[in-house]
Amino acid sequence: MPNAVGQIQNTPQFPVLAAAFAALSLSAVPAKAYPIDCAILLCLAGGFPLSSECMPAKAEMIRRITPFPVEPPLQLWNCPMGGGAAPAGLLDRDGLPPEVRAYRDGIEIYHIDYRQTQGSGDLQVRDRSRVGEYDIAGHFFWSPIRMRDAPTWIFAATGGNEQAVKGMAGSIFRWRGVLLRWRDHAGNISTEWVRY
Repeated sequence: MPNAVGQIQNTPQFPVLAAAFAALSLSAVPAKAYPIDCAILLCLAGGFPLSSECMPAKAEMIRRITPFPVEPPLQLWNCPMGGGAAPAGLLDRDGLPPEVRAYRDGIEIYHIDYRQTQGSGDLQVRDRSRVGEYDIAGHFFWSPIRMRDAPTWIFAATGGNEQAVKGMAGSIFRWRGVLLRWRDHAGNISTEWVRY
């Protein structure tokens, strides 16, 4: 006897499919939140594509460099991936393979705090700028830097007056902010300047 319209025919395949679907829906475990530093590393390598994973990762990296305090932009010690697998001979004291270390070490961060004023004939310069770096063990540290010795790209990225700083002439009220620069897997360079 034929089935009525809309009635499910009882075939041997239907109970198996229904049972499999029920088992999947009952055993589904909510996805755990991914560690943000793993996302920062992966998205950094990919050039921070517009995606639901990479937009928050880039926002967190920028939040970390926004004063105060300025934090390391990439904190691989918080990423349980461990940077990937590599033969023991390629691992350094930080435990990272060369590819991951190259992304971490390719990050440049400058905390610029520079003031230059000219009054009654004498020039006054106060330069408390510093550069953030990772050492061979993966620890982040700051070193002082003089902005008149800074590379030209820093002036272009921040809008700072290179001639006034390097020639120590003219008056700059205040040049202050945090500059972050990184490279993706294709060698493309990106910068982020956060003035405060």
